[in-house]
This record gives sequence, C-alpha cells and structure tokens, in this order.
Amino acid sequence: MSTVETDPMDGFNATIHAPNRLRICALLDTAAEAEFAMIQEQLGVSASVLSKHVTVLMEAGYVEQRKAVRETRQRVWLSLTKEGRAAYHAHHEALKAIVGL
Repeated sequence: MSTVETDPMDGFNATIHAPNRLRICALLDTAAEAEFAMIQEQLGVSASVLSKHVTVLMEAGYVEQRKAVRETRQRVWLSLTKEGRAAYHAHHEALKAIVGL
C-alpha cells in the first residue's frame, strides 16, 4: 500500500505570512469571531492599518465580516472562513516545517 506524502511547504501562504495578517489569523483561529476593535488593540495598530490587512484577507476569501449596530455605534466582527482556517493551519504547518518542529 503506497502512501502519498505531502510537503508541508505546499501550505506556505504568502497572503497570510505578512506579520499582521498572520497575527489576525492566529487571533481569529481561537474564537468563532472577534470584534474589530479588540483585534486592533491586540495588534497595537491603527484602524486603517488593520482595515487594509483585513481587506487583503477578505479578498482572498479567508476572513468575513459582520456589521451590526451596538450601543448606537456601528460595530464590526471578524471571523475566519472555512477556507481561511484551512489556509492558516496549512501555513502554520509549513512554518513549523521550516524551523524543524
């Protein structure tokens, strides 16, 4: 019986690899969804910087957003899509392969 081995490096994802996008995916991987402001605080970046990274991830189909009004203010919640979670996990495995874990 033959088994097909896959190279973990096949999962390396340049879109996710940018440090802030990698951190966004890591945060979203731990929760069903997270509020934009919480992610902004965790990353220590401006709203415009976070927005640009989220846009890249949304265009790739990795992140989706939900908007709603809460306490009279527009709020945005972010979550990983099924494809985003799979891409993040594959990228994580590729990084572990690079460092020999």
